[in-house]
Amino acid sequence: MLPWKRLLRPLAVLLLTAAVTVVPTATAASAATAASAATAEAESAPSRGWNDYSCKPSAAHPRPVVLVHGTFANSVDNWLGLAPYLVNRNYCVFALDYGQLPGVPFFNGLGPIDKSAEQLKTFVDKVLAATGAAEADLVGHSQGGMMPRHYLKFLGGAAKVNALVGIAPDNHGTTLNGLTQLLDTFPGAADLLSTATPALADQVAGSAFLTKLNAGGDTVPGVRYTVIATKYDEVVTPYRSQYLDGPNVRNVLIQDLCAVDLSEHAAIGLIDRIAFHEVANALDPAHATPTTCLSVIG
Repeated sequence: MLPWKRLLRPLAVLLLTAAVTVVPTATAASAATAASAATAEAESAPSRGWNDYSCKPSAAHPRPVVLVHGTFANSVDNWLGLAPYLVNRNYCVFALDYGQLPGVPFFNGLGPIDKSAEQLKTFVDKVLAATGAAEADLVGHSQGGMMPRHYLKFLGGAAKVNALVGIAPDNHGTTLNGLTQLLDTFPGAADLLSTATPALADQVAGSAFLTKLNAGGDTVPGVRYTVIATKYDEVVTPYRSQYLDGPNVRNVLIQDLCAVDLSEHAAIGLIDRIAFHEVANALDPAHATPTTCLSVIG
């Protein structure tokens, strides 16, 4: 095991302990005000180049791209790398906040995932109405790469989405390197996790949510799927659980494209330009170019 991975393992534990360590420090009113301000900032950010509702897709890139953040993230911080990367390539790019919990500002993606998928449905409809496009492409990191599959499968999203690109998505849940097995060791731990932060419980391998999501097959007709994974992922484990089976699926291991890429779960979505290049290829496969270690300067 690489030495730095030992330092990252404690971060993975946060996904299971946040339910009992995150305590709101503001009143409900002030927290709601802060959360609303963050959302307003994110949705009115044309100066950053994305969430510009006057943007009209070009003939070269006819579909708007909707970015779906991961657990504990938000529509700004998760995309400070990828959103400008795509905007600079003339995509209309939009990002939403979802899965908010009352009294917990800034840290999103914590509510029940089926309800988050309903928020995604509403947001995609808003983007399509503003841009005039018939379909959108979705790019998600972590939970954000898996949650849209509920929208596609159960909420009519397949008719409005051309492609789903998942960066380190937990499509079949995670064991957190076996840490989730500890939930059965401590009475009430699973119930606490489910009550306090439902999205965390939904992402545990074998959860009722994931069992329903994956029953009858991983994919739905009419949508192209790409999964971009790293073998150094310490959050979604084992990393091959991220892969999808079915038609129109491409599973990519980033180290097969650049063996010296050491990105782990967070970095592959936040700063990895090799992964970004592969996202661009997935969005426009007709003009894809080889992804190599040199893609970091592309």
